Amino acid sequence: MYPDSSNHGGGLRNYSKLKYFLGNSFLRICPNKSIELSKKMKQIFTLFKKDLLLEIRQQYAFYGVLLYVGATIFVLYMAIESPDNRTWIGLFWIIQLFISINAVAKSFLQESRSRMLYYHSIVSPQNFVLAKLLFNSLLMLVMSLLSMVLFSLFLTYPVQKTVAFIGLVFLGGWSLSLVFTFLAAIAAKAQQNAAIMAILGFPIIIPQLLLLMSASSTVFNLKVAVPLTNVLMLFASDVLVILLSLILFPFLWKD
Repeated sequence: MYPDSSNHGGGLRNYSKLKYFLGNSFLRICPNKSIELSKKMKQIFTLFKKDLLLEIRQQYAFYGVLLYVGATIFVLYMAIESPDNRTWIGLFWIIQLFISINAVAKSFLQESRSRMLYYHSIVSPQNFVLAKLLFNSLLMLVMSLLSMVLFSLFLTYPVQKTVAFIGLVFLGGWSLSLVFTFLAAIAAKAQQNAAIMAILGFPIIIPQLLLLMSASSTVFNLKVAVPLTNVLMLFASDVLVILLSLILFPFLWKD
């Protein structure tokens, strides 16, 4: 017995029709998603570029923070030229904390109400807050690198694992920038901005500083490894802050 060619041909025709239908459906869906993703990325990049150009043109915040870092480290040099390891790392992260407050916290406070209304009409709140997080992260990474260089020049440099310390500095600067950007978004909607940031920031930032201090204390000894648990917990807290910003900022955006 030979197979029925008519049934076989009908199966091929049905398979071709199904393949054609699925292919057209995929082509109809994918371009829409890719166009939407491209539009979101363009909005985020445009807002990031706007903040970067404003910072380059004004520069008062950058030079103000730079003056603060230089003056503080010089005073430390005059007071304690050769601090021990625990004092050195403690002073470093305290300076990083205040750099983040001065450099990042202004990100939402400098936006006027009329400008925020204009942003509300052209971009989504998620894209707006992502652009702010991206810009403040870059700004804080630059400030962290500058403070580390000045610390190394003015004070003794007891760090034995430089590469690991640079990674922790960048991770810590990124973590601080995310937290204070999120807090600045909340404080910008309140009347007592400084009080709101202090009240909300204290319970959030203390665990991160403890993790950073614990991880950074190992860079003075080549035989002690950097605790991976602390690094992973810092990454997890950063991801949590980003998710909270994306979820909660649209409610602030409506006010």
